[in-house]
Amino acid sequence: MNEEEPIETGLPGHGESPEPLPEAPAAEEPGLSAAASLITQMRDQIGRSVLGQDEVINQVLAGLLAGGHVLLEGKPGLGKTQLVLAMAKSFSGAFGRIQFTPDLMPSDVTGFRLFDMKSQTFQLRKGPVFTNLLLADEINRAPAKTQSSLLEVMQERQVTIDGETISLSPPFMTLATQNPVEHEGTYPLPEAQLDRFLMKVLIDYPEGAAEREIVTRSAAEVPGESSVASVESVASPDDVVRAQAETAAVRVVQEVVDYAVAIVQATRDSKAVSLGAGTRGAIALVRIAKAIATLHGRSYVIPDDIKAASLPVLRHRVQLAPEVAIGGQDIDAILKSLVESVPAPRQ
Repeated sequence: MNEEEPIETGLPGHGESPEPLPEAPAAEEPGLSAAASLITQMRDQIGRSVLGQDEVINQVLAGLLAGGHVLLEGKPGLGKTQLVLAMAKSFSGAFGRIQFTPDLMPSDVTGFRLFDMKSQTFQLRKGPVFTNLLLADEINRAPAKTQSSLLEVMQERQVTIDGETISLSPPFMTLATQNPVEHEGTYPLPEAQLDRFLMKVLIDYPEGAAEREIVTRSAAEVPGESSVASVESVASPDDVVRAQAETAAVRVVQEVVDYAVAIVQATRDSKAVSLGAGTRGAIALVRIAKAIATLHGRSYVIPDDIKAASLPVLRHRVQLAPEVAIGGQDIDAILKSLVESVPAPRQ
């Protein structure tokens, strides 16, 4: 995604607009330029390993810049695990993986204390959540008790074990995957857990040329060779933390905040929706819009950033009315219609 290219929102124009937004400053901060450059380098490195998923890569990197968590949904074999591995390697981040299964216990996620006979003391065994990038693979295959063990670590970036609270080293990001076509033996994520994810990103099949290249590369790999061997580290965890701080400092005028809130409120007022997005959805819209602005090297958010963020931010926070769902309409189509119905402030 180059700076001069518009963000693809998939949404048409919005007709009449209110008064234009205040003019943004022309000069960009050096720190913001460094953050945009860093993410561009990371995106290029990830693209070496993950082909044909440019939009997905951009959305996941926006989630990283915003300091949030991402739910990845797609059919098996589309590179979800490879994407997380490549992203971790691109900034020398620690990587942890949990394969969620029905017999997984909360202590398998967070860790536990084990009595050491030699020292006659309890020793802490940290779980896989003590990392920078956590892959929660097939998260909906574990029961609610185990799923809930992630709530504290995702929200507060800390883990409580036997009454002791331990903070995680930043940056920390959970990328959870789930299969949309296989529901036998799964436990749907409760609304409270879904709301902890800043975005829900959909991974679809790559286009023909990209898929042919993937098959050619994979067939030539030596068995056991790392699928992310071509990815180089271009940053450090501290660099990512600084980029997150620069993203948080991106300016948002009140008119754009009002626009984000109006979109969220429209999901509550729609007869096609039985459960609309909450205030956390509006917060997530603005946070991801800031990240999209950073990807473009801008120090301010524009309405198109809010539009670009609307589908991945809201699709898991909205439930369709039963009669609409039975009719075959999907959430993305309803959300596009709702966003079109909300007048955008003029840039």
